[in-house]
Amino acid sequence: MQELTDTFGRVHRDLRISVTDRCNFRCTYCMPAEGMDWLPRDEVLSFEEIERIASLLVDRYGFDSIRLTGGEPTVRAHLPQLVAKLARLDVDLALTTNGATLALVAPALADAGLDRINVSLDTLHPARFVEMTRRDSLAAVIDGVRAAKAAGLDPVKVNVVAMAGVNEDELIDFAAFGRAEGVEVRFIEFMPLDADQAWKRSSVLTQADIVERISERFPLVAERRGHAPADRFAYVDGGGAPGSSHIGVIASVTEPFCGSCDRVRLTADGKLRSCLFAMTETDLRGLIRAGADDEALAAAIEGCVHGKWAGHRIDQVNFIRPSRSMSQLGG
Repeated sequence: MQELTDTFGRVHRDLRISVTDRCNFRCTYCMPAEGMDWLPRDEVLSFEEIERIASLLVDRYGFDSIRLTGGEPTVRAHLPQLVAKLARLDVDLALTTNGATLALVAPALADAGLDRINVSLDTLHPARFVEMTRRDSLAAVIDGVRAAKAAGLDPVKVNVVAMAGVNEDELIDFAAFGRAEGVEVRFIEFMPLDADQAWKRSSVLTQADIVERISERFPLVAERRGHAPADRFAYVDGGGAPGSSHIGVIASVTEPFCGSCDRVRLTADGKLRSCLFAMTETDLRGLIRAGADDEALAAAIEGCVHGKWAGHRIDQVNFIRPSRSMSQLGG
């Protein structure tokens, strides 16, 4: 087995795959209300192309974790078929979804071999949900969280993008929700990947703020973190329902984890990215459709990872934001 390393010695074993750039929401921090140019269908990787790239990373480089993302992955037709293909690999297989149709597809995804799931949910207030997503689907998302648990997906996590002046008054509400529902809530610092490019530093609700405010109601203690992007904090009282003993915080802005990053990203149109904020991409789709063999694909993958930078430099004067938004890159 060959290790896929960069010039800083980081070993890569985590693959994020965007299966579509399309989404059935229009979240204000991610997409404009109108005007998105969707990829033509023939420019999106087929399931067979995705399986080939994933198999190469698993078999040659020992990748042990794959996460399916979008856009919104559940809008991709016949998604359980892709899950079944990837479930044959020796990996931890996960998916991130907005949850709007999860109640309908969770059993099929679990039956196909999906291990675990993250549901994005940024507010528990119905009117605010409509304002943030431009869709009236809060009840459907909560039903989806419960359906995922009922289907046996484990763990079920809820991702909350925490934004100052937007949903900071709901931190304790989300902690209580997680404790009641038996899910781990993960708070994510607002990153500069919004399509409208309206991000500003003052909009970031920091990890320190999040932990301090929740601890006022539910005392927390920090745990040691590894390669995972989230710092984890355990409830001193053990939490509520089973599965809710912790919260997580992904502090990409104020406490970046670039030094331990072990992931690469594959966009829906087949571009390999060594970092969410990378300025360059490697076109694996073009190589595959030109008839490249696995050695040529491996050389391209190694070249992409070899060029990975030390860190993204968010919150520094020399930071350059990517030309594509989160919905186009895959979360």
